[in-house]
Amino acid sequence: MLKLENVKKVYRKKQDEVVALDSTSVEIPRGDFVSIIGPSGSGKTTLLSMLGAMSAPSEGRILLDGESIYDLPVEQRAEVRQNKLGFVFQTFNLIPYLTAIENVQVPMMLSQKYKTERQQRAEELLATVGLQDRLQHKPSELSIGQQQRVALARMLANDPSIILADEPTGNLDPDTRDQVLSFLRQFNEEGRTIIMVTHDLSAAGCARRTLKLSEGRIQSGTEEDLKKSA
Repeated sequence: MLKLENVKKVYRKKQDEVVALDSTSVEIPRGDFVSIIGPSGSGKTTLLSMLGAMSAPSEGRILLDGESIYDLPVEQRAEVRQNKLGFVFQTFNLIPYLTAIENVQVPMMLSQKYKTERQQRAEELLATVGLQDRLQHKPSELSIGQQQRVALARMLANDPSIILADEPTGNLDPDTRDQVLSFLRQFNEEGRTIIMVTHDLSAAGCARRTLKLSEGRIQSGTEEDLKKSA
């Protein structure tokens, strides 16, 4: 379970203070699929970064399975990111000079897994996302949708229990968008927790529930409820 306890995030620049998240408490149970919506600048990516053990709150605690993430030593926090969390980005963040199968192996290299194990798992994951015939293609040789599927396969490399997705369908055509959302639903059905930031209300509707961020505060409910309150 992920839990925020009275979390506040404040950015300071010279004499100015911007509250990105304001005294927020929320629970995300294991196996949930949550979408986070809200206008630009509402704090969605900030919230995702804090949940991903990348940006400490100014106040409050963020707990993963009962353990306060930001009270851990830096090395242990890095292990949490590496072994429990998977990240999907709008811009894919693939390494341009590596092939698809090499890109998928990167997280496993950082975890010091053996080469044969890395290659076998990378092949299996790329087959899972329908790219078994694109193993040796570099990102520039793949379509935008194929690049996102490589990114999905890479995200699964260390078998994370929680997936954090930041606008995962933002650059995709409608067919590829639906395909990516289908994969996320599949991953959720396999027991993984999904937390997805999106501007796309119809994509948000794929989640079990929706959180709306506005002026640093969270509202929860169904997608339809939150559209009515917008």
